[in-house]
Amino acid sequence: MRIVFVVSLCCFVSLTSCINDKRTDRQPNVFHYNQHNNITSLDPAYAKSQNNIWAVNHIFSTLLRLDDTLNIQPGIAKSWQVSDDARTYTFTLRDDVVFHDNECFTTAKEQVVTAHDVVYSYDRLIDTVLNAPGSWIFAGKIADDHPFEAVDDTTFVLRLKTSFAPLLSLLTMQYCSIVPQEAVDYYGADFYTHPVGSGPFKFKRWLSNQGLFLLKNEDYYDKVSFTDNNIEGVRTSFIGERSIAFLELVNNRIDFFTGLESSYINTALNPDGTLRDQYSDQLKFIKAPYLNFEYLGLNPNAPDAHPLLSDKMFRQALNYGVDRRLMLSSLRNNIGVPADAGVVTRGLPSYDPTVVKGYNYDKARARDMLSSFDQSLLDTPLVIHTSKDYLDLTTYIAKQWEDLGLAVKIDVMESAVLRNAMRNGDVGTFRASWIADYPDGESFLSMFYSENPAPPNYTRYQNDTFDRLYQDAMQERIEKDKILKYQEMDRLLVDDAPVIFLFYDEVSLFVNKDVTGLSRNALNLLHVDGIIKRQ
Repeated sequence: MRIVFVVSLCCFVSLTSCINDKRTDRQPNVFHYNQHNNITSLDPAYAKSQNNIWAVNHIFSTLLRLDDTLNIQPGIAKSWQVSDDARTYTFTLRDDVVFHDNECFTTAKEQVVTAHDVVYSYDRLIDTVLNAPGSWIFAGKIADDHPFEAVDDTTFVLRLKTSFAPLLSLLTMQYCSIVPQEAVDYYGADFYTHPVGSGPFKFKRWLSNQGLFLLKNEDYYDKVSFTDNNIEGVRTSFIGERSIAFLELVNNRIDFFTGLESSYINTALNPDGTLRDQYSDQLKFIKAPYLNFEYLGLNPNAPDAHPLLSDKMFRQALNYGVDRRLMLSSLRNNIGVPADAGVVTRGLPSYDPTVVKGYNYDKARARDMLSSFDQSLLDTPLVIHTSKDYLDLTTYIAKQWEDLGLAVKIDVMESAVLRNAMRNGDVGTFRASWIADYPDGESFLSMFYSENPAPPNYTRYQNDTFDRLYQDAMQERIEKDKILKYQEMDRLLVDDAPVIFLFYDEVSLFVNKDVTGLSRNALNLLHVDGIIKRQ
């Protein structure tokens, strides 16, 4: 690992020596962070996982973007209008956004981002030949004929089949990044390794399994975010073990990483979730709400489902039988908050534990509810399927249920195998999580809309009242009325208990004290354009 790091750093110094068009002895001011999974593609259409999303966010721009409080802000589009029926959106684009310098362009005019590039990017995203993971975002939503139109260079029109309340939030996703057709045509199948965007940093080199290297885009259209920024480049490394990444951070060899693992959590944090004193002079630990709902899914129709999973009272008893606060304090050093108010997490407007009341730990009540079932059924093992990364959490829950008189078994599976089994409906009880794709409660509630496949509806939940409310909410123009419908849907989910509500996660950021201006938001999306790093 150390050899790889040294080689990669040398590569970066060499690559960035051309920043001032002359070779100097000064080491460039580089913001270096770690991703514990390798990047698989730099094509926005494949920005499916955090490792890809973060990189794409540095390189590309979108029509709209989010600030750190998840409010929608202008991006390439400086303004927009919505028709009275909420089916036609007209965007006015800036005329000063340009794609990064690249040999794919033959004229300066080609580099200017126009409405025609937006049409191309969105058409490409839904192209069945490309079969991109991001194509789902427009599926069933856009008009059948001419959904995307460039009226002129700075006017883009998007037409929907029926109104969809979270559309503007949807357009902030990295899937919706604007790409130049010239680059896609020029690089062909290799575009994913030769990205050309208009974002704050431009692509320099990607060494598989070692690092991604980006240089500052001096032509970036948003000069405000670059006012104080003093970094000249961004480097991403791929150290798979977070415990090793933590040591690299402590030894000042990287500047930032995120995420917690049992392998080092007690080394880094006190039991109350604060940074240990020995690191306080060199590191900062930041936690904040994260739009990530952790749960156990319950699919009563699965081949191995426990015979009582179809009974609502049994599912409710399981929820009452989990001490979430003890789970978080003993396993996660109090990082995270008990899921006490439905599936919509903290950080979103419809989250309100006084309106949507979830489950508190009540062992006596859980035992009483289970006592109404035949003992032979309780002696039939309930199998929880999980990956090794969550074995400690699953074991904790299993022991709590066993203490209620229920037989429980744990099946540890490879993560990819488990996801496939969830998708195919083969497992009755499974550890899962759902991270919002965009900041709207619909992103969580869509997990239980019966018209949706798996993903996101891994539990195969179906409730006609829920479906009607979901459809009504998607047509709602008034925000407060939409929120009321979301909350009514969430109360139905609490009562039906298609999942075991576990906790709402928190963003966990470890950063070098020499770094300031690091953004934090509930989507855990890394913005690097405002970073200042003391050398």
